[in-house]
Amino acid sequence: MKTPVVFSLVREQSVFMTVIMALLTFLSVIALGVAIAIGTGVARWNTQWDLMATVQVMPGQNMETTTKILDANKDKIASVKKISSDEMTELMRPWISGGGAAMKNYLPEMYEIKLNKKADMKSLADKFSGNARFLSHSAAMSPATGAGWRMIAIAGLILTMALGAIGVCISFIARNTALLHRRELEILNQVGARDNFVARQMQIIVGKISITAAIAGFVAATPVLLLILSAAHHARVGLMAMMALNGAAWTLLAAMPIAISIIAIWITGRTTLNILKNS
Repeated sequence: MKTPVVFSLVREQSVFMTVIMALLTFLSVIALGVAIAIGTGVARWNTQWDLMATVQVMPGQNMETTTKILDANKDKIASVKKISSDEMTELMRPWISGGGAAMKNYLPEMYEIKLNKKADMKSLADKFSGNARFLSHSAAMSPATGAGWRMIAIAGLILTMALGAIGVCISFIARNTALLHRRELEILNQVGARDNFVARQMQIIVGKISITAAIAGFVAATPVLLLILSAAHHARVGLMAMMALNGAAWTLLAAMPIAISIIAIWITGRTTLNILKNS
């Protein structure tokens, strides 16, 4: 036989708690999903460029020395591509007014190289020092990587604030409900009901609301995350195009509503027990 609940939340409290829990779960899932997606993008971005570097020989520098260094280190280099003047002019066109013909005399000779091992990057940079400008792609792209980490930190802050707000709301509602039902609590104490029994009644109520709200929040957040990833991929711009959520990430996101429900139930029990002990 099903054990009846001794008391319950009033309708206004139930509606408020369901809505606020669903909204905070939505924000938590979005924040965690964005953080994971950007983190995946940063990892892919760094891996993509770890072996790539550019060698730039400015006008007036010794081109022959640079060529000799490249030839002497063929065992460390997987590929070498010389960027033509036309290609460089095309790359610079958005920042050049009045045509790029006049710029050809000022553009460097440029080689794009790919190394076999990341460990050879520093030694090769030392050899080019003073003869040409050696710039690793990972170093050149560090501002984008830094921006990615800052966005992850912002998403983490939003997640922390959402979880904190959930804790505050649950604690307030549990305390308010206990005060509203002070008379019932007194009767329960008089008939010998233990504090754990009363706390369990509150946990049942909050648990049902939390699970319903958590599912609603996750279902609402899923298409939004897919839309964010789709927009990032269609942008085809640097780090954004690298963002992704794999199977493990979606599993972690699905676990977030479960974790929120467990936290809500635990906070309810602790708050109710503290109120009963101090009353």
